[in-house]
Order: sequence, then structure tokens, then C-alpha cells
Amino acid sequence: MTLFFALAVGSAAAGTLDEVKERGVVRIGIANEAPYGYMDLDGKVTGEAPEVARAVFNAMGIDKVEAVVVEFGSLIPGLKAGRFDVIAAGMYITPERCGQVLFSEPSYKIGEGFLVPAGNPRNLHGYEDVKANPDIKLGVVAGAVEGGYARDVGIPDEQVVMLPDNATGMGAVKSGRVDAYGGTALTVARLAANDPTVETAQPFEDLVIDGKLIAGHGAFGFRKGDEDFRDAFNEHLAGYLGTDAWEQTVTPFGFGRHTLPEKSAAELCGG
Repeated sequence: MTLFFALAVGSAAAGTLDEVKERGVVRIGIANEAPYGYMDLDGKVTGEAPEVARAVFNAMGIDKVEAVVVEFGSLIPGLKAGRFDVIAAGMYITPERCGQVLFSEPSYKIGEGFLVPAGNPRNLHGYEDVKANPDIKLGVVAGAVEGGYARDVGIPDEQVVMLPDNATGMGAVKSGRVDAYGGTALTVARLAANDPTVETAQPFEDLVIDGKLIAGHGAFGFRKGDEDFRDAFNEHLAGYLGTDAWEQTVTPFGFGRHTLPEKSAAELCGG
């Protein structure tokens, strides 16, 4: 009985960092969203977030990274439920999300964009254009920040179509279910790259909410209570961001020194 109790207490006291180091494997949650975190045609998990995570975890002495693919809206619930140890999906830091998970320091910043049919027949160049025309339908990923941006701009809920992922957003634009699909500039550029029936809305108006220019900052998510894990990750992330090795890793995904973050996690969590 005493031995069993001691083992139980020891297991309960062990944090995620110790557990991950002991098994030599860290499980990351991704949403299959290029270029942030996705599976390529060969079945390899790649993207900005998984590749940065690999480099940081390797520096921490954790050599193996395994991925769990879920819909974007299931990333935080999946983390809380223990399906994986870290969210590595390029998730933006927002005050609301900060109430649910611990964020690392950001690894990038990026602006917004629209995916539209070729020729941009509805002449859409930003969120204000959607707001100005009640006939326009805007697609966004459920749980992503674009839905919040639409509300903050004043776009009625009935004009916003919630979709599970980027592939569905692409299909919704092509089928005419939505007139535009809102995402990060890199996301929509990636979607438009190899399909002549769609394009990115150009030029795209800067998104300004409450007088502030909106640029999302993506980071890695950890469970509440895993401060030691998050802090150790931050320490090694700080030594990696901005290096030549980092630049070589992220450039293929459209990131680089022009996307280095400008704010801290504390600033972003504070709104």
C-alpha cells in the first residue's frame, strides 16, 4: 500500500516536461493547415510550426516529434484532454485563448487576406467590403481569429459561413457557397498558388480594428500548469529565432525576417 501510494504521488507530481523527456517523444497537435502545420504528400508532418518545434525540442534533448491531426477548433480541447502535449499549428495569441492555454513567445507575425474566385468578380479587397454588401458571404475556419475579426468590424453573423478547414474553404469559394474565404496572407496565397480558378484579393486593405492595425502573432500552446515546460521551450526558442538555421528552416514556407514577431506573449494576452 505504501509503495503504491508513493508511486501514485510521484506520477501525479511529474510534470509534462519530465514525462516527455522520459519517453523521448513529444506529441504535437496540428490542424493540417499549410504553411503552418500539415502533412505533405509523402505523409511527413511539416510546416513552420512543426519544423520550429523540432529544432527547439531537439535542443531540449527531445529527439522525436509525433503529430495528431485535428480540426482547428479542436486544438485547444484536444490539448486540455491530453491528446497531445503542445499545439504546434501557428495558433494566434489572443486574450480569449490565453484564458484557456499557456502560450510560448510568438514565432511569427502575419497579416490577413482573402481567397476569391479568379477575377475577383465581387471586387472584394477587405473586411469593410463584406460589411458594405449584405449579399456577400465570407467563409472562415471555425475557431480561427477571422470570425472574431468579422464580428469586430461589424459584419453580421448571417454573412459569415463557418467552415472546418482550408480545403473546405477552397471548395466553398470554387462552388460559390462563399464569395471570399478569409485567412492569413500566407494561407490564402498557398491555396491560390496552383489553381487558376481562384486568386488572392489584390490589393488587400489593411485590417484596422479600434484604430489598431491587426497583425496576428502565432505561437505554441501548452496546458495550464505546464509553466515549466513552456518556460524551457521559450528559453530555447529565443536562442533559435532569427538565426541563420531558423531562416533556412522557415523560408520554404514563406516566413523569414520580415515575419519576425514584434510583440511579446504578455502584450498579446493583455490585448
